Order: sequence, then structure tokens, then C-alpha cells
Amino acid sequence: MSDTTTWSRQPSVRRLPLASPLRLARPSDMWFKPALSVVVATAVPDLLLLAVDRLDLVMYTMAGSLCALYGHNLPYARRARAVAGVVVAMVIGMAISLVAASLTGSTAVLIAVGALLAAGQKTLCDATRIGPPGPVIFTFVTSAALFAPQRLGQVPGHLALTLAAGAIAWLVTAGPALLRREGPERRATARALDAAAAYLADPGHRTRHTAAAAVHGAWQTLLAAGRPTPARRSLERLVVHAEAALAGGAPGPSPLAPAPGPDRLRTWARQTRARGPVPTPPAAPGTSEELSGIDAERAARNGGSRRDARRTLLRSLAPGSPLLPIGARALVGCALAGYVSQAAGVGRPYWAIVTAASLYQANVTLSWNRALQRTLGNLLGVLVFAAVLPVSRTGPLALIGFCLFFGFAAEALITRNYWLGSVAVTPMALLVLEFAGTHPAGELIGDRVLDTVIGAAAGLLAAMLVTNRRAAGRLEKALAATDLARAHAVHTLAAPQVTPAALDAAHRRLTGSLVELREADDTAAGEWWQRALPQEQVLAAEQAGHRTLAATATRRGAIAHAPENGAV
Repeated sequence: MSDTTTWSRQPSVRRLPLASPLRLARPSDMWFKPALSVVVATAVPDLLLLAVDRLDLVMYTMAGSLCALYGHNLPYARRARAVAGVVVAMVIGMAISLVAASLTGSTAVLIAVGALLAAGQKTLCDATRIGPPGPVIFTFVTSAALFAPQRLGQVPGHLALTLAAGAIAWLVTAGPALLRREGPERRATARALDAAAAYLADPGHRTRHTAAAAVHGAWQTLLAAGRPTPARRSLERLVVHAEAALAGGAPGPSPLAPAPGPDRLRTWARQTRARGPVPTPPAAPGTSEELSGIDAERAARNGGSRRDARRTLLRSLAPGSPLLPIGARALVGCALAGYVSQAAGVGRPYWAIVTAASLYQANVTLSWNRALQRTLGNLLGVLVFAAVLPVSRTGPLALIGFCLFFGFAAEALITRNYWLGSVAVTPMALLVLEFAGTHPAGELIGDRVLDTVIGAAAGLLAAMLVTNRRAAGRLEKALAATDLARAHAVHTLAAPQVTPAALDAAHRRLTGSLVELREADDTAAGEWWQRALPQEQVLAAEQAGHRTLAATATRRGAIAHAPENGAV
């Protein structure tokens, strides 16, 4: 960035919202996927353990079963690799926890190990962008294992149980590929169509960014899905129409493709989500050339995707990465929460560690939101636990049934708001302890309430005190990358013999940089203790980028119409 950058003045400490973090949102369009997956992946090992009268081992199988929550937004080929990586990471985390638990009974040492694990899990999940649900599942499982009675000779068997349950989770998440191979791509395309329709119905900066992000996400999903099948070809043509609607800015003809109105886009979205054939849109000028460009980009990505992924991961973990301060917050906050809980008399303060770890989002404001949501949800969840505990103790099937019900309910509700999902997560986590033997209800409830309050307070304090000045640096880099992408697009536009593939590549590169710029700006805007942000430059870059995207669409349409009009 140049030295002439104008920086807007903003206070170092920003006002924190109270009501908005608790508002309910629309449920995710795929909430039932992880909900059903985790129920099946949990029920199978639970019932097998019930058959051999070893329900005391449920904690170890649950570690693997919860891996079924991951990867549902990914195409099946990539999902299979991602969930396999999640299972391996879960086994490694469990191994560290179980070995530590078998070697020492010192609560202080175990808290330190738990804090280090939580920080590492947070950093790695953010670097690989695995999620939802992100690192909180890893921390929940490994922190609980730290404080479970353990002998060194038992560790291999317990890890084998985790690995076996993880294999079942892998089968559950990858198995639907046999029934509906393009399911994730269909949902991503439908989201792009709906977002484009929302933009046409209500043009504005917010709806445009949402639509651009959805279209970009749909292309990324289709590029990662593997070879183009006939269904994927139809989905790509639908994304072309969503992109055309976004480029046109209003219902009616677009230079990239004849953009239908919002009602037609929503109809296509409904048909795309349904189990029937993918809708076939009318021919759009230039679609064949754009799909050729997509094929070229897919081939280039397949050639270096794993190498690029390793390079991205190393860059995310290198000194100067904006992810490292968030990891430091997790380390400090989880350790502080654990030690304060220990001092308050909680014998196994793993829930304080988990509560603190769950707070850390991209910035302080979002962490504050999560602290409110987590605290409210946990306190209400404790009341639910108190209500169902007597019934759950009537027999092992009742206990298993309640755990499965709350596991399903958590995924069904958490996309509405995190606090609502926590109302179901809390009783489920407390009921899992019942598999190893009954505990005094008052002690369970009292420790959970105390750990929740301590974990939320300590975690939020660490978020406020451990600064992340690199958020502004990330914004500067995103701004520079957007300028470069726009300059590349302008250069491509100026070329006298530009090809459709080159225009498409420049268009997608600029779209991706604008999505990253908006994400970096939103992250930095909610951070404390940093220099003011270049808001004027961000706004100017976004406006210029959108104009350039429209210009590439215009040139793209001109090339597509050239043979029809006799142009050279």
C-alpha cells in the first residue's frame, strides 16, 4: 500500500452488542445432514457396547462418532479426505490426552496440557478451514479425556475404539455419495441461485456481497468436485446464470447471459435442491466457452491442489500469521479458566476449558457474542438436564435415547443460533458422564454452572487482553491482493485478442479477492486495540472491483455474440 493511504479514525474499544447476538436466524438449508449423520454414527457403537455390557467405554467411541459432524459442505471426494483427516487428528488428540492422564494425576499439569491442545486445535482448524463445527468438538473430547481415570496399558485399546468409531463416522459421511453423487454441488448451486435472486429483488451492498460470496463458493465447490458429469455440467450452467444476474444488477438481459428474474432463479434453486433431475436452463451466450475455461482451471488445480494446500497451511502457521494471536488467546484463556476453576474447588475443570475455547472467533466482538450465547445456552441446558436426569436413569436404553435425541437437537437448533444449540449440547455432555456411573445431580449441575461462568469470563478477558493487531495487516494484504487482481483483470480486458478462458479466470480471481477483502474487513472491524482501518480505501476498492467485474461481463458477452453478429 502507498504512503498516501487515508485511514479512518475508529475507537480502539468498540461497543459490544447485547440483543443482536441472541436473535434467531433462519435454519441452514442442510442442518439435517450433520444431525442425522451424528445420530447414526453414535447409535451404532453405543448399541454394540450395550450388547457387550460395556457402556462405560462410550466416551472413547463418542470421540470417533463426533467426526461425523464434519465435511458436509464439501463435495464427496474432498469430504472423504477431510473426514479421514479429522479422524486421524481426533485419534492423535485423544492419544495425547490419555497418555497425559495415565502419567500424572496433577490437575495443574492436565490443565496446561488441555490449554496447549485447545490452542493447537484452534490454530490448525482455522488454518485448514475445517468446519463447522471447527475446533470445539476436538477440545470437548480431548479435555474430557484428560480428566478421565486412565492407566497406560488401557490407552491402545481406548484409541482403537476411537479409531473404529471414526471409521463408522467416515462411512456415514461418505456413504451418501452412492445415492446422490452431486448432492453438495447441488446445494452450493442452489445457494448461489437464491443469493442472486435476493440481490435482484433488493440490490444493495450487503446483498451483492452475499451473492458474490455464494457464487464464488459454488464455483469452488464445482471445481473441487472432480470430473464434470452431465449433472455437474447442468449445475455449472446454472451458476453461469447466477453470475449473469449478479453482473447485470437488475432483472433483464445481461451481457454475460440472459439473466432471468428472481422468481425464475428461486424456482431453479428449489428444483436443484430436490431429488429430481437438475433443471436445464435456456442456452446462455458464451456458456460453452466459459465451461471450457472452467475445465482448464480444474485441470490446473488438480495438478497442484495438494501442493498449494500445504503451502497455504504453512503460510497460515508461519510467524506473522493473523491466526497465531487467536491461538495465543485460546492458550491464555483456557489455562486461566482451568486454573480459576481449580481454585474454585472444581475437581475436573475440563468444562471451563471447553467453554473458554468455544468463545474464540475471528475478533473480540464475535467472541463477546459467543460468550453471551454460550453462557445463556449452558445455563438453560443445565435446567433441561435436571429435568431429564431422573428419566435417563431408568435404564441404559433411556440414557442412549436421550443422548441421541440431544445430539440431533443440537445440530437442528445450532444453525438458528449458537445459544439455542447449546441448550441441547449441555444435557448431552452431562449425560455422557452417566455411562461411566451415576454422579450426584447437585454436584454435576453446580460444577457445570460454575465452570460455565468462569470459562466465559476468563475466556473473554483473554480475548480482550491478548491483542491481534495483525487483523489490520491482513486487511492491508487483502486490499493489495484486490488491487492486483483488478489490475490483472483490466490488463486482460485491454488485450486485443483476449480469450474467454482468460476473462473467466480473471473474473473469478477478482471475485475471490473481493470476497476475501470483505471477510478481512469484517474481521478487523470487530477487533480491539489496533490502529484505525482504511475504510475509504476498502470501499473504493470494492466499488472499483464491482465495476471491473461488470466490464469483464460486458466483454465476455461481446465475445459470445461476435460469431452471431459477424464481428471479428
